[in-house]
Amino acid sequence: MKLIIFGSTGRTGRQLVAQALEQGYDVTAFARYPENFDLNHEHFKVIKGDVLDPASVEQALQGQDVVLCSLGMANIMDNSQLRAKGTKNIIRAMEKTGIRRFICQSGLGAGDSHGILPYHYKYLIAPLFMRALYADHNLQENYIKASQLDWTIVRPGSLTDGERTGIYQHGYMPENKPASIKISRADTAHFMLRQLADKNYLHKTPCLSY
Repeated sequence: MKLIIFGSTGRTGRQLVAQALEQGYDVTAFARYPENFDLNHEHFKVIKGDVLDPASVEQALQGQDVVLCSLGMANIMDNSQLRAKGTKNIIRAMEKTGIRRFICQSGLGAGDSHGILPYHYKYLIAPLFMRALYADHNLQENYIKASQLDWTIVRPGSLTDGERTGIYQHGYMPENKPASIKISRADTAHFMLRQLADKNYLHKTPCLSY
């Protein structure tokens, strides 16, 4: 199976690349700066491109089977909506090239998961510091849900650089019940890759946390 990963140079994206290769997939990393990858593997290649350039996205998808997306930005208050705009380009390119399976990282608190955020996140951190991030994720999710793709939207909690454990909560949590807010990037990548063989979350938005 051939996978292409957008957001591949981010910390979650690099976990996706490493774990996908470990599992024997053919992996293509889509990156603005390919030189950021110092990785030599027979089943790995990097394609230079900009997710905001529809032509380069469409060209990169040629011959791929599955698309994974972990687009992100260093500044959580950035209101450029790169995730949503880039995801919209990915969706259009997938529809043109006939690729169906799309697994995309969003965030716990987006969409109808806002109610399960812990109190201080819901009423302090999110409205004061993460308003732009959630607006971006909400628009991103709307684009995905409106598509005809076989999508899964993964909503991890606050991301850490902890180890991969393979032990975490996933699925739907009761409204207004405080959730553990943390999950490692390694475990987030682990769960996203599990969706390649597991269709239980097709057209669903599972939350992910410890």
